[in-house]
Amino acid sequence: MISRPISRTKQAALSAFSVLLLLIGYTWISHRQHQVNPEDTTIPSWGQLADGAKKFTQPDRKGKRWLIEDSFATAKRLGAGISLGIIFGFVIGMSMGCIAPLEAFLQPPISLLAKVPQTAALAVYFVFFGTGMEMYVAMIAFGIIPTLAVTVYLAIKDIPSAMIDKAYTLGASHFEVAFEVVFKQVLPKFIDAVRLCIGPAIVFLIAAEMVVGDVGFGYRIRLQFKLTNMNVVYPYLAFLAFFGFLLDYMLRFLQSKICPWYQNDSK
Repeated sequence: MISRPISRTKQAALSAFSVLLLLIGYTWISHRQHQVNPEDTTIPSWGQLADGAKKFTQPDRKGKRWLIEDSFATAKRLGAGISLGIIFGFVIGMSMGCIAPLEAFLQPPISLLAKVPQTAALAVYFVFFGTGMEMYVAMIAFGIIPTLAVTVYLAIKDIPSAMIDKAYTLGASHFEVAFEVVFKQVLPKFIDAVRLCIGPAIVFLIAAEMVVGDVGFGYRIRLQFKLTNMNVVYPYLAFLAFFGFLLDYMLRFLQSKICPWYQNDSK
């Protein structure tokens, strides 16, 4: 049957098998490439990847460890940008969904900003914010605000009007309706939207770091790519993927704790 659930054991086994297939596939492609050119560095062997890991985990000539330095810089920029985007995205979405005049006023610019490709607008961010921390934060925030705002707005519109009418009939104030009815219905969907925005936010940040960064994952990937040190580039990409997965897991855990009704309804 369609969408029939499977046991956790079978699910874990299939997940592990899919990862194993990826590793086997990469090993085979790397082996074939090194048969053609033993000195190839574009698809490094596992030994070459281990050598690359030593480069960014051990201190360089200046005594700095690339991985620690780049992780701190990228995480700081990403955290600030996503936090700002979450705040403004939620406030704007709630305003659009709850107040009709604000809906008419905010919907056109939000719809317009949602269609702007952030990576193509890099020059605009350079002009308005320079090339410092403010530029990275603004690019991430403006990149995810429209999506988050529209998600909240549509979630509010999906709330049955009878539910809101019943709350008013029982004597609830405007604030109580907004918090007890609207907020609790919107929150789990908003968390899902934040999870989906993690990937685009990382793309925006890496693109900016590759252009003007002097530290961070994007900067290091650009620098090592020019030197054809793909044994450093690939592990860095893996770390980025793991970082995004960790953020997604934390948000799912948060959702399960503060929105148990949504988890129960989705099962």
